Amino acid sequence: MTGDSLSAPQARRIALAAQGFVDKRPVSVPTMTHLKRVLGRTRLIQMDSVNVVVRAHYLPMFARLGPYDRRLLARAAWQPIGKRRFLAEYWAHEAALIPVDDWPLFGWRMDEFAGGRWKYTREVMARNTRLADDVVAVIDELGPSMPRTIESALGIVRGRGKTGSWWERGEVKHVCEALFAAGRLSAVRDENFSRFYDRSERVVGPGVAGERIARDDAQRLLVARAAAALGVGTVTDIADYYRMTRTDTQRALDEAVDEGTITQVSVDGWDAPAYLAAGVRTPRSVTMSAILSPFDPLVFFRPRALRLFDFHYRIEIYTPAHKRVHGYYVHPYLLGDDIVARVDLKADRAASVLRVPAAHLEPGRPGAVVAERLAADLTTMAHWLGLDAVRVGPAGDLAARLSRAVGRRPPSRPVR
Repeated sequence: MTGDSLSAPQARRIALAAQGFVDKRPVSVPTMTHLKRVLGRTRLIQMDSVNVVVRAHYLPMFARLGPYDRRLLARAAWQPIGKRRFLAEYWAHEAALIPVDDWPLFGWRMDEFAGGRWKYTREVMARNTRLADDVVAVIDELGPSMPRTIESALGIVRGRGKTGSWWERGEVKHVCEALFAAGRLSAVRDENFSRFYDRSERVVGPGVAGERIARDDAQRLLVARAAAALGVGTVTDIADYYRMTRTDTQRALDEAVDEGTITQVSVDGWDAPAYLAAGVRTPRSVTMSAILSPFDPLVFFRPRALRLFDFHYRIEIYTPAHKRVHGYYVHPYLLGDDIVARVDLKADRAASVLRVPAAHLEPGRPGAVVAERLAADLTTMAHWLGLDAVRVGPAGDLAARLSRAVGRRPPSRPVR
């Protein structure tokens, strides 16, 4: 770094360090302490229900820690640890797991979502204020509940409630969603990822649920967290991290710059000013390799992935098969300080195989080196998922080399 200017490679290394990709992986079995260390870096984990490989919120930990017991994350989020949980689910960056201690920082958003996040949900709430109270009353009595359990308790059958109100069967779900967005309810999940709604006081604790932080103060803290998690970023990068408006983010950044906790810098090749968090590391090199979730915080804001890594990335799940370029559920592959390849992955649990329907090398990257490292990481991932083998399909310019590299990997017993 020269003065207030960064080179593009420096910005990449700062971003990777901020996201935990230069922290040493555990030499033994990762523990809750390691998981908390990662959350101290990323501050959130985006959730997604797609289970083609493994649900997306489990992958950021794997990318940074290597093989770990996924029950650690489940316990942190959805089962009590002592008298309280470590993580809670809320609309942070889309649906996300956040530290329980950060819950009060979203009070202003809960106020904005007081009637629900979505237009139809708000319409349901507007005509069903009595139903909302009845839903909460059922949860108070029964504890964590799914919408269908609440419907049954309310006697809602074919659109008619036992009280005589003409409620539609699906409206309980919308009411639960609205109360969740407003922070009145929180949620826990079971092993099938089914959501059970519960009083926020019982999930995050009455003290946390009742804490109020002024909107501007909360947003200043969220901007500080986003800047630290990114290391260096533009105002749009930082705003996207917690899905704040550009105006609110810029105001908080200007205050942080005045206070000296964030520095405005320029980055070679970036067409907008950047903001550097205080105390960031600028490692000389990055040696870690990692298979990334499509929703990993390192890449979930696609314009930033393009700016940092020259990596144009679009998820193609909803693209018709004949129009897909790289595959159905494609994962970026990080090697050192570069994203060097992308692989379409599918866990074939019936055959106990991690399938790679397509593998593509990024332009100009060393194919032989990438294939060997990726083969090792895919084998590790397969075993972490309890699968016996990796099978590479024919699609993509990396597929043949990757298939040969996988074939040279020694067999290893999967984790069951």
